[in-house]
Amino acid sequence: MSTCQICELHAESTFKVEGMDCHEEVAILERRLKRLSGLEALDADVIGQRLRIKYDAAKLSTGVIAEAVAQTGMRAWLEHEEPAPVAASAGTRMQLLAGSGLAFAAGVGVSFFGPPSWAWIPFAMSVALGGVFTARRAATSIRSGALDINVLMVIAVAGAIALSEWTEAASVVFLFALAQLLESRAMDRARGAIRALMDLAPVEALVLRDGQHDRIPVDDVAVGDTILVGPGEKVPLDGRVLAGDSYVNQAPVTGESLPIEKTAGDDVFAGTINGRGALDVVVTRLRKDSTLARIIHLVERAQAQRAPSQAFVDRFSRIYTPVVLALAVVVAFAPPLIASASWATWFYRSLVLLVISCPCALVISTPVSIVSALAAAARKGVLIKGGVHLEKMASIRCIAFDKTGTLTYGRLHVVDVLPMTGVESAEVVRLAASLEARSEHPIGRAIVDYASQTGIRPVAVEAFQALPGRGAQARLGGHALVAGSHRLFEERGLCSAELEASLQTFTDRGCGSVMVAAAGSAVGVIGVADQPREGARDAVDLLRQQGITQVILLTGDQESAAKTLAESLDLDGYRAALLPEDKVAAVEDLRRRYGSLAMVGDGVNDAPALAAADVGIAMGVAGTDAALETADVALMADELLKIPYALRLSRATMRNIRANIAFSIVLKGAFLILAVTGAATLWMAVAADMGASLVVIANALRLLRE
Repeated sequence: MSTCQICELHAESTFKVEGMDCHEEVAILERRLKRLSGLEALDADVIGQRLRIKYDAAKLSTGVIAEAVAQTGMRAWLEHEEPAPVAASAGTRMQLLAGSGLAFAAGVGVSFFGPPSWAWIPFAMSVALGGVFTARRAATSIRSGALDINVLMVIAVAGAIALSEWTEAASVVFLFALAQLLESRAMDRARGAIRALMDLAPVEALVLRDGQHDRIPVDDVAVGDTILVGPGEKVPLDGRVLAGDSYVNQAPVTGESLPIEKTAGDDVFAGTINGRGALDVVVTRLRKDSTLARIIHLVERAQAQRAPSQAFVDRFSRIYTPVVLALAVVVAFAPPLIASASWATWFYRSLVLLVISCPCALVISTPVSIVSALAAAARKGVLIKGGVHLEKMASIRCIAFDKTGTLTYGRLHVVDVLPMTGVESAEVVRLAASLEARSEHPIGRAIVDYASQTGIRPVAVEAFQALPGRGAQARLGGHALVAGSHRLFEERGLCSAELEASLQTFTDRGCGSVMVAAAGSAVGVIGVADQPREGARDAVDLLRQQGITQVILLTGDQESAAKTLAESLDLDGYRAALLPEDKVAAVEDLRRRYGSLAMVGDGVNDAPALAAADVGIAMGVAGTDAALETADVALMADELLKIPYALRLSRATMRNIRANIAFSIVLKGAFLILAVTGAATLWMAVAADMGASLVVIANALRLLRE
């Protein structure tokens, strides 16, 4: 058998699973699916309601998997397909719940105003109507060999009926059905945060074909097609502007607060909103490959990852449930057998223990908080690659920044011109710009741009020659024209005390220098530097407010430039002239000194240092596949203020998770005591158990507003 044939036997499919809302449903699915021949691995994502399955395609098919899921009372279909219509709708469930509530109210009315002996009839109707779905799920769980909350509820209700506690039985069924419906709605809201991202991009595009504009589904648009984006419309696909001029609101994708001007040659992203101008855009990516699609995919993948705190919760729940079930058995039998206590009293108390033995609120406490935080961050243009990175960010105390393109714009500009005695500054710029107009070097482009901005017009030169690593030379009016480094001027014998003093002035300011000479004499020095990003100082101040104790600059630039930038931004330190391997060593040294550390860079040049840090943060990665995939945290735009936001969100998330876990454990512990002492009733236990789940979810959803 060939290698290709062997690979074909090992397949992986992702299913959407309706009804998978808790870890108990996952346990049922695992028990049922693991009996299938050919199953290799499965991974469940409760929040996303996804089931990823690896299997041997020669022994197992997707149809058999879907049928096995159906046998558990849930419904599965391949993620890229549309689900088949379902007979029992949410409306049916609502009608049964309403009927159960009315019957329960009637029973209460009969108990107070009618013959009390007849009250069991409406209460029985309430149990029958409200318990349909619970009984169905309990039967499925029993067939799968699982003891979940549905089975425990059926046992509790049956026990209450056996004790003739019809009021208790009916109230338990109605409250449980109501709580499950509310919990399902709350979970849907958490899932809706990601669905909202999917709805950002329009489903149709106005495409130019054969000289005519036709509005067609975006799935039918090909790479290379030209689409028209009218004023106020959303951009349907990633592309590059061919013609037109407009401001585009990129906040839905990058989180940038202000619209960005787009002209011919600029990239635009699906889901962004066009301003008042019309744009002709050539499509560069299909819908499934767009930046927005990749964001959604990465957020969904991040949701499915288990955070460290979730591992603790899972370990606790695996111990908690069997211990409480064993306690319920002891409570039911020990007092009557040992102390001749009332069987009915202690049997009832054991039923209360059964109800609170399921740790639903505890298990859901972490993933809902994580998902809410990931969705909130994605809406602000911050992609966090999973709960593990979110938790690590909360412990960060030191942040290291790259310089060029991170704390600075990465674009050189002229900061000053120091002419020699008897020479005008404008003449120095004119001569330098005339020479650099033929150069593609970033320093040369900065000088040419400065000349243009100040209204200085360069003149044509002859015999231009680039001098790699030193500068450039040409002839102007029959005389030699030279611009370049200190080394070049030393070699040409053009240095003087006055020139050296000007050079030192720029060096002390952390600037690079371009020395200019004409007709064999130096005429001046032009200082160039990278410009700090707007908001860089504010970002550093906000980081300190978030508990960051050390903000360090790591750069390959010269010492003077690093020192100047560090002082201007009030950084805690800097390390200059670093090679990529030196940055890795610096990151490891800083971690030893200050603890957990984050590294901020451009995602490509700083890849080794980003990987070495506890959390690697890449900036400005919209449209760049490599940086999107490799960074732990990806900022879609070059906005430094997103970094303190991400830290604040991570710490708010951890506080939220700890509060949820503490609330769940304390409530369970309190009801254990109340149940054993007889102070808790069945309906109180149900209200507390399901109410705790609702409180935990509601608390987690607050993170969506961060």
